[in-house]
Amino acid sequence: MSLQDNIVKTDLIRSSVRLRIPLKKQSEALDILESVREQTQFESSCHHVRIYRETNESETIMIEEVWSNEEDLNHHLKSDAYRRTLLVMEMATAVPEIRFDRIIQSNGIETIVKARS
Repeated sequence: MSLQDNIVKTDLIRSSVRLRIPLKKQSEALDILESVREQTQFESSCHHVRIYRETNESETIMIEEVWSNEEDLNHHLKSDAYRRTLLVMEMATAVPEIRFDRIIQSNGIETIVKARS
């Protein structure tokens, strides 16, 4: 098997939201986001929902979702669950960084192997 055989062709959409939430509001924000994650993770075309806190910026929270298709992502963006995410965005002390990236190809460790050989 060649390294090229390990490349996964995909057509996924990655949604990422980076928020600066004051420390005094983080517990509430994380509770809301966790409830959204628990509900969203069971959507059939949702690959995953992850919530991260940055270690070097204590006020920063990041939400990452990966979806199989744009139609289901759009349905999610119109949902009551996502409305709760929007409420958390309103808690932010700065304009949230929001991105939707289309993933057309995904590689794994083979990229490291190739670069180091």
